[in-house]
Amino acid sequence: MGVIKAGYVHARTFESRERAALGILGCIGCFHNRARTRSALGYLGPEEFERANRPEDDRRLKAA
Repeated sequence: MGVIKAGYVHARTFESRERAALGILGCIGCFHNRARTRSALGYLGPEEFERANRPEDDRRLKAA
């Protein structure tokens, strides 16, 4: 939570609590859940890890 507060909350002024809540949820959803690297995944983000570890057959099926 300290990273979110320092990088997102304290860097902006919000019109209301609702706007702040929506912004914070968006930040968590976009960065913390998708892009942030994790040591448990070999310092890859979740999407990168899935791409790297998906069987080749799955990649061809999704491209079709």
